[in-house]
Amino acid sequence: MNSAQQRGKVIIAGAGPGDPDLITVKTVKALRQAQVILVDRLVSEEILANYAAPDAEIVYVGKQCRSHGTTPQATINELLVEYALLGKRVLRLKGGDVSIFSNVLDELQSLVAHEIEYEIIPGITAALGAAAYAGIPLTARQHSTAVRFLTYYTYSKLTEAYWHELAQTQDTLVFYMSSERLSEVVEKLTRHGISAEKQLAVVEQATTPLQHVQVSNLYDYEKNLGGKTFVSPSLVIIGKVVNLHEEFKWFTNNPTREYYFKPVSEQVGLVLQ
Repeated sequence: MNSAQQRGKVIIAGAGPGDPDLITVKTVKALRQAQVILVDRLVSEEILANYAAPDAEIVYVGKQCRSHGTTPQATINELLVEYALLGKRVLRLKGGDVSIFSNVLDELQSLVAHEIEYEIIPGITAALGAAAYAGIPLTARQHSTAVRFLTYYTYSKLTEAYWHELAQTQDTLVFYMSSERLSEVVEKLTRHGISAEKQLAVVEQATTPLQHVQVSNLYDYEKNLGGKTFVSPSLVIIGKVVNLHEEFKWFTNNPTREYYFKPVSEQVGLVLQ
């Protein structure tokens, strides 16, 4: 079973930000051909129900901060290798895009180390889905010169000089996995003199029927949104482009505090011993 000819292949694909209709045609084809599907928490159940082969083995390997049942990355790596060495056609299905704030590098390194064939299929990342469904053009002319994807969900060694540069730039800032530390992000940006013309938008559960957008001026953040708990996943957009939301919003704002994606504790996982 160890010859390259007998080994399977791993497809690493992005499922999009939530709306099941945002999945790519190529990923749908991969779903229909996969014998084993290792799926993240942030993947719509409709995608599996509509496109997975009826006899495919579905393995839930979701992650969720501080939640029981979270699958360690090392276990995911082991599963990919184990199934591929059995000659299976494996689909590793991730929420959003595969290369934006994911652990794809760990998975690729494991596959290369075991000489397993693989393919990468991109998906619509959360920033693009959230911005589109919130009516916020990320690089609108006269509002933004560029866009930056950042994260601040764990201790980050960002220097004060870097925070100052972020506060002064005309780029749109998009923070992934940072809603729990958003007060800290706002404090750093306002301390470094970010323009009062810029606003902040928190997009909860973007592109799903439960999407909810909340907007505030950064200097009024504590009064408007301070102390609030945002439903996961939440994405934060900061910049002058957020001012366009009120004019161009088109998707229903749903204040329901329910989860569109099941917590990992409610999903059935598989862990190697």
